[in-house]
Amino acid sequence: MNFMKKQNFLIKLKKEKKLELVGPSVEIQKSYSIKSDNCLRSAKILFDSDLYENSVSEAYYAMYNASLSLFFQCGIKCENHTATIILLEELFKLSDLKKNLETAKKERIDKQYHVSDKKNFEITKDAAKSMIQGAEDFILNLYAYMGRLSNDDIGQIRFRFSGF
Repeated sequence: MNFMKKQNFLIKLKKEKKLELVGPSVEIQKSYSIKSDNCLRSAKILFDSDLYENSVSEAYYAMYNASLSLFFQCGIKCENHTATIILLEELFKLSDLKKNLETAKKERIDKQYHVSDKKNFEITKDAAKSMIQGAEDFILNLYAYMGRLSNDDIGQIRFRFSGF
């Protein structure tokens, strides 16, 4: 998606109140961190139970909820998965994490909405294992970034947000 399409998409979401500045909230931030942790735990439990497709979905949601935790640290409400991915790069300058979340979203959609047969069982198992590892790395890097954010950084992020 080129920059103008991204910007128009974000403007549309702002008009629909699906993307907006709110007050930063430690409480909501922590709630999304807990959701993220629970999704990652669920992904591992599902993996251990040979429910690989479901494991992929939960690993993605662990990453997505961690992203929402970051957003609420900065006072940004976002109710759209695609916008979350865009903002990781455009607003937070986290290009690598954006790519990881985008890939995870595609994998989740593939596993959630398409049926695989028995011969793809090992491929799905490998994908689930990779997704869990990717989610762990994503969350670790995202939380490290969050720990480095200063109040000035958050102010700059909120200022950039107002440009959409």
